[in-house]
Formats: sequence, C-alpha cells, structure tokens
Amino acid sequence: MVDLKGQYGNIKDIVNSSIQEVIENTAFINGPKVHEFQKNLESYLEVKHVIPCANGTDALQIAMMGLGLKPGDEVITADFTFAATVEVIALLQLTPVLVDVNEDDFNININAIKKAITPKTKAIVPVHLFGQCANMEEIMKLAKAHDLFVIEDNAQAIGANYTYSNGTKVKAGTIGNVGATSFFPSKNLGCYGDGGAIFTNDDNLAHTIRGIVNHGMYERYHHDVVGVNSRLDSIQAVVLDAKLPLLDTYNKARQIAARKYNLAFKDLESITIPKTVNGCDGICDTCDCHVFHQYTLRLNGVNRDALVKYLNDKGIPCGVYYPIPLHKQKAYLDKRYNESDFEVTNQLVKDVISLPMHTELDDQQIEFITSTIIKFINE
Repeated sequence: MVDLKGQYGNIKDIVNSSIQEVIENTAFINGPKVHEFQKNLESYLEVKHVIPCANGTDALQIAMMGLGLKPGDEVITADFTFAATVEVIALLQLTPVLVDVNEDDFNININAIKKAITPKTKAIVPVHLFGQCANMEEIMKLAKAHDLFVIEDNAQAIGANYTYSNGTKVKAGTIGNVGATSFFPSKNLGCYGDGGAIFTNDDNLAHTIRGIVNHGMYERYHHDVVGVNSRLDSIQAVVLDAKLPLLDTYNKARQIAARKYNLAFKDLESITIPKTVNGCDGICDTCDCHVFHQYTLRLNGVNRDALVKYLNDKGIPCGVYYPIPLHKQKAYLDKRYNESDFEVTNQLVKDVISLPMHTELDDQQIEFITSTIIKFINE
C-alpha cells in the first residue's frame, strides 16, 4: 500500500546524516531539532503555533484537554473514520455523538451535524478523510452560531488546501480552534516511528497545550495544569524536517497517481472514483484540495471480498477503510443511535476499497493494478 523504502532511497543521505547528528549531540527529547522542525512546519502551514507531540491520537486528546472540555460534554464527529477520533472522546469521559457522512466525499455531513446539536454539545470534530477537507466553511458557521469548538482531525490531509467560497485558500488543520495530525510512517508526511502535532492560532490555547504535552510543566517541577507525557523525539523531528520541503512534491505525486487511476476507471459503471470538492474528480491538473492519503473507490454491484482475494492472489495489496462503522463497534455502542441515521456509512463499509497510493507509484504499477481490476470486473 505504501513504499517507504523507495521514498527513503531518495532522501537517504540527508536523513542518515541528520539522525547521526542527533545521536552525536544526544539531545533526544525536546532538543533543538524538534524546535527547528516546529518552526518550519509553522511557516509551511502559515499557522502561529505548532506543538509537536508523541502521536496523532495524543494530539487529538491533548487538543480536547486544552479546550477544557468536561466529562459529559457532547462532541460530534463522523461515524466513518478510524477509531482514534472517538477513542479520545471516550477516554476523557466526554460523550461521543456519531453522525453520518456524505455519499460523495465521505466527509461529515452538515445536516447530520445540525440534527445532532443539543444544549450539551461543546465541540465538533470534522475528520478530513482520505486527504480532503470537510466543509469547513459551513462547519465554522455552525460552530459560531452555537458557540462550539472545532477540532480538526487532520491526520490524513496535511498539505491539502481548503478553498472558501470567496476564493481564499488555507491549509487543512488551521481553520478550527485547533487541529491535530499524525506523523505515522504511512502518512503523507510521516516519520520513522510515531509522532504527531497540534496546530492553533490561539496564543492562550497554545500556551496551555505546551504545558499539557510536558506533564503540565512550564518550569521544571512546577506542574501548573494536568498534563501527559507526549513529546516528539529529535530523531523523528529530523526525519520529518527532511521530508517537509518535499511534502508538496509528495502530494503532487499522489494526485498524479490518483488522476491516472481515475482516467482508467472513469467510464466503468461498476466503479465510482473519488469525488473532489472542486468538482474536477482529480482528473484535471489543478486539483489541490485532495492529497490522496488513500485512494478509495466505491464498488457498485461488485463482490468486494472476491476482488480483494483476486488482487491479493495477483500480488496487489489493497485495504478496506473502514469495514465496520464506529457506531457498531462494541466499545461505542449506544442505544441513542438509530440505524436510519447512518444510511450512507452503513453502505460505504460494504462498498469501499482502497488501492495502493504513495509517492513512488509508477505508470507500470498503475497500469498493472487498473488492468487487473478491470479484468476482474469484465470476467
């Protein structure tokens, strides 16, 4: 599904020398290389504050802690996503409120959010799924009208642009009160272990979060807030800093690969190619709203399990993201949920399949993957 070894080969010298420098300097935790990466990412995102942390799940949890959410507060998020998003809500004894997603772009549905808001609602967590932003303009309007926080789960969309109706563009993760991302190795910007970061333009929130990530300390042995131990180590920071100048190039390579997939599949009634919010379906040369962390198709009348086996037999990896809705997971069952409220999600989990997507995909690989799928469909 990803080719981290091939990607490493192109940046081997700078990565190796940077890691060696960290080892020789022995500044492994919160060293100067972490702060250097932080500043560079702030510049790239055009955001005032980046606070690195240990992983993307921590980033979400710490963001919620920083906002001062209390047990029992309701937090609305998407049903069709990875469990980490709802996991941290439950860990903090907040009340997760899962809602349906859009049929075309798989992101959280605005009308479903509206329906779910109650006097107990305190926050919305849009997940920018598979590399494309949720409808942040409408979400921010809703949040303002109901005095809600917005926490962007940007684990899959770093580098994506969001375009407002007036044409203004901003980076994913920098629009809400706070954004959180993951640097898991397979992410568009990934390290060689675990890592994450929190973004915000709010000075006071940034100050609070900086204490939380470091045991609640601003001064050694002075614990001013309840905190956790969640810090990005220097070796991961230098890997990320080596990749950051290439992030736009990496994302462009993913977009080019997605366009080639799209062109191969666009006339097949049994496949629905990914929808991009600007309407070009990724086939044009100007798509910047979708960075294709995953390339996810919808199958129409195709036996997905049989296709998965067929691809695996041919040596082609594939994935199903996600096979079970969160509202049906044992850990998050809730009598408040009605199946009629999750029509789209319940269908998506039966239809979706994700194909290999990474920076090293070449034309020969894409042709082999697409022709194999088309052959299966036509048999």
